[in-house]
Amino acid sequence: MGASPVQKAPMAAQLDYHTLREIFSRFQARQPEPRGELDHTNAFTLLVAVALSAQATDIGVNRATADLFKRADTPQKMLALGEDGVIEHIKTIGLYRNKARNVIKLSRILVDEYGGQVPNSRAALESLPGVGRKTANVVLNMWWKHPAQAVDTHIFRIGNRTGLAPGKTVLAVELALLQRTPAEFMQHAHHWLILHGRYLCKARKPECWRCPVADLCKYTEKNPTPP
Repeated sequence: MGASPVQKAPMAAQLDYHTLREIFSRFQARQPEPRGELDHTNAFTLLVAVALSAQATDIGVNRATADLFKRADTPQKMLALGEDGVIEHIKTIGLYRNKARNVIKLSRILVDEYGGQVPNSRAALESLPGVGRKTANVVLNMWWKHPAQAVDTHIFRIGNRTGLAPGKTVLAVELALLQRTPAEFMQHAHHWLILHGRYLCKARKPECWRCPVADLCKYTEKNPTPP
């Protein structure tokens, strides 16, 4: 998922509802069933992968968890592996010691308080060590199919740059998306926007010349086709 967004971004005028609907319609036409890029096999491995992805790339997390999840794909197995064992698998990603500690702590809570199952409420998820609102929203959206909108660096940037969901804070952008996204697009909006920001609407050099919604976007400094 990458680092948490810095609350700074040029804020465009808010798009009207019909334009917003057209943007999501185009995303849907190009990719009807978008998928997250963090490898996982169940709700627990998804939770751990997303928690590990803070200040790390999905590629780096997948590389670190490939063997970890073969050894420990349940809270019980993770506890048996122990903190040092987790560290050995994830030491290639940032803040690995603190993340390993949190993985063991949340595994203990899941076993002791939830029967080894990942809860499906935001409040319960956010009570777990190392799990914030963004991580909780990703798990709720991807595993439990809740219409939650996890706002990461990419979505924060796109919401403000395009006028899709302008807001001065991460929470403001999240609430704007929840309020303005048409119901039929709500489930996949999170992934469409993340993938759009990761591969097209990049922070430094957005590839506007191949963007499917460039004509609808409020961003004024569009990049032309490179020579």
